[in-house]
Amino acid sequence: MSLSPALRRAAVQEWGPLFTAVRQRLAGHGVRALALTLSAVALTAAIQVTQNQAWGYGPVRSLGAVRAEDPLPLALLRTPLSLFVPALDLPVWGALAQILLVFGVAEVCLGRWRTLAVAYGATLAGTLYARIGVALGPGTFLGLPASDAQVVDTGPSAAVVGLAVYVCHQRRAWFTGALVVLAMVVEVLVKDNLAGREHLAAIAAVLVVCGVREWRGRRRGSRDSGAAVRTCRRAAAGPGPGRRR
Repeated sequence: MSLSPALRRAAVQEWGPLFTAVRQRLAGHGVRALALTLSAVALTAAIQVTQNQAWGYGPVRSLGAVRAEDPLPLALLRTPLSLFVPALDLPVWGALAQILLVFGVAEVCLGRWRTLAVAYGATLAGTLYARIGVALGPGTFLGLPASDAQVVDTGPSAAVVGLAVYVCHQRRAWFTGALVVLAMVVEVLVKDNLAGREHLAAIAAVLVVCGVREWRGRRRGSRDSGAAVRTCRRAAAGPGPGRRR
């Protein structure tokens, strides 16, 4: 059954710019456009194999496992690698698929370094929220139970959620971005745990960044418009009385 013209137009408006950007980038650069994404997939798979070995579990936990009870400097050092340490209680294929899809689209649309910055920022927001939530305690709105301080906090999910929201904002895919946010809210309502709360913290941090970018863009546009108006007025007024024609 074919889509109605209205649905087709809505789909093109929602995903058209994103699809065009991905297609053009891949056509022009090939697999090189996904160098970061493929490296992240390979690193995550290698860490998964390593941590499931008797000799590898300890080193992976020492280098990439973050807990809210850890000293902050140590947690900050472990956070970058923790992004690529799959959770042991979840299928690794889910993490690999998330990285391949969302990191891939983000790398094409945002570039390599901005993708890394957003992914790390979203992960860091979740990590810091866990510490704040445990300090606030379970009796407050944003508080967490003390037992969450001992939960091992790893995996790419906070980075994936943050990147998805950021790309949707950049490409003006408002409906898709709203669905991502709504899905994370429903996740917390259905199963209120540390991971779900951290996803919301990552979204909040990314939305703040998007809001600042939007404000700066409008402010820059207002300045440019004002400068253009002043230039036109000076041109219309012509040369001053003492100027040669």
